Amino acid sequence: MSNHLDGIEMFVAVVEAGGFRAAGKQLGVSGAAVSQALRRLEERLGVALVQRTTRSVRLTEAGERLYAAVSPALQEVRAAIVAVGEMGDRPRGTLRLNVTSAADAFLSGATLGGFLKRFPEVRLEVTVGNRLPDIVADGYDAGVRLGEVIDQDMITVPVSGPLRLIVVGAPEYFASHPAPAHPRDLAAHDCINWRPARGEAPYAWEFTEEGHDFAVAFEARVLTNDPPLNLRLALAGVGLALAREDVVRPHIERGELVAVLEEFSTPFPGFYLYYPARRQASPALRALIDYLLEMRQAR
Repeated sequence: MSNHLDGIEMFVAVVEAGGFRAAGKQLGVSGAAVSQALRRLEERLGVALVQRTTRSVRLTEAGERLYAAVSPALQEVRAAIVAVGEMGDRPRGTLRLNVTSAADAFLSGATLGGFLKRFPEVRLEVTVGNRLPDIVADGYDAGVRLGEVIDQDMITVPVSGPLRLIVVGAPEYFASHPAPAHPRDLAAHDCINWRPARGEAPYAWEFTEEGHDFAVAFEARVLTNDPPLNLRLALAGVGLALAREDVVRPHIERGELVAVLEEFSTPFPGFYLYYPARRQASPALRALIDYLLEMRQAR
């Protein structure tokens, strides 16, 4: 049975590249060599894996089943080989991160800059965005997201303390609108809300009263996918916005914004670095984890 593994990498390359010639180019061999290796694999298995045409290849049902089973395993093998190759006295290699744009403290430059200065042999690839990725399928070593959206089977490392969302408005707005005394009063106010993308549901403003969590419904006057824009509109007196306390506190202290309904706003878990529990952290990722823990202890 062990010889059945011969040709598996070429089979996966053919599927992912979309043809024999492209797969051969990736593997550094001729397209004919790839085709022959795949044919030998099919003969050993006794089943056709692909349907060959003059321009492309299509998977048979057996091919689809085999690819679904072996592709994740092959990715794990490749990752393990890279991790072993990166082992040494100092962490090195490429560290790929997917980070939410809301993790502004992590992205400020100081954290990652300090890490890169300490480990000069580590290369960093960072993708910033609000789409929640599949970090395994998308080829990332780790991600940074709010704790509440991270799957429970992930290993997490805190990169911030607890956070709190509060409702704020400018003195100019409150000059012509009475401050809400309860979250249900928000329905009578001009509210500035956020949603991830057009067609998706707006963010639900959640509050806590006597230990019970609840959300309020209202029709937003302004709806955007950009929290910084929401804050700028609130500062301009357009309406009320829900924002992170650590972001708006300087504006409150300068008298540019007024916080309301604070007694109904409770903290929640902040941002975490996370990675799959079933994947061993590479030396570069391990170094970042240790660096983050060290920075938190120093605060």
